[in-house]
Amino acid sequence: MKERAPRNRTLIVHEDEKMALMSQTVSLKAPCTPEEIDGKLIHQDLFACVDLLPDQFIDLLIIDPPYNLNKKFGNSKFSKTSSDAYEDWLDSWMAKLKRCLKKSASLYVCCDWQSSKSVQTVLEKHFIVRNRITWEREKGRGANSNWKNCSEDIWFCTVSNDYFFNVEAVKLKRKVIAPYRHSSGEPKDWEETSSGNYRLTHPSNLWTDISIPFWSMPENTDHPTQKPEKLIAKLILASSNPNDFVFDPFFGSGTTCVVAKKLNRKFSGIEQEPDYCQMAAKRLNRAESDDTIQGYHDGYFWERNSLADQKQVTTKKEQKNFAGLFDD
Repeated sequence: MKERAPRNRTLIVHEDEKMALMSQTVSLKAPCTPEEIDGKLIHQDLFACVDLLPDQFIDLLIIDPPYNLNKKFGNSKFSKTSSDAYEDWLDSWMAKLKRCLKKSASLYVCCDWQSSKSVQTVLEKHFIVRNRITWEREKGRGANSNWKNCSEDIWFCTVSNDYFFNVEAVKLKRKVIAPYRHSSGEPKDWEETSSGNYRLTHPSNLWTDISIPFWSMPENTDHPTQKPEKLIAKLILASSNPNDFVFDPFFGSGTTCVVAKKLNRKFSGIEQEPDYCQMAAKRLNRAESDDTIQGYHDGYFWERNSLADQKQVTTKKEQKNFAGLFDD
């Protein structure tokens, strides 16, 4: 086991926990119903179980597949191949998952700049492509002979034109730099609080407010391509309702399932690596008593490095309402 600094909060699965955590996973042996996999982690190869999944049970599909890179995932290794071969691989399971989606379902597919074109090509064969989100992935030391790669893409698609999107649930609370006022003196499209002035802004397809999990964050794991809970929360809140079914066929460290649980969605997913299944199971256990999502507070998403503001913010109106409440 790695030796870690005293303040390192990275999740650790201890040897004496592994058996109990693996007992929380299932493997499919026969066709199943949505109820049989709700809240379950499926420990299996995708191709071994995809044909056993129910028809039209998914409201929101979130996919973070291996990118077209040489990458090791636990005991498995994904090898970079040609764009055509990568597209064939994507299509081989995307076509099978399609029948599992409701007619009103949405899906998001993560990728990097090198695989983005291939992902778009395959998605356009099966779905309606709505948008491409680019998010700032600020990590790494840079490159000497090229531009530092610090962004990734997420393709947003729907099965049909009958789909759900809740823009109000994913607004970003940002500090106001130039606080304009009406002639009456009242704030113009912003709010005064005890810790500063804020405006709720509509979300765009360029996300610069995401922090990659790192050692001081309790959501951090040793998975090599872990996505932030805040990022997944945006997708879930925008494109599903409470009790909708969220599915992730490459759940890795379990972020999609964990966030779905925290946001009161039904969930399930597939992962073939036992170490990652154990991470996901332990994170789900923790979510039983802790449903916080870093960067999401009081029903809003916040900018980076604003944790102190999130704890302190109280509107002046609220201050008036509570004035004297705790006086002797």
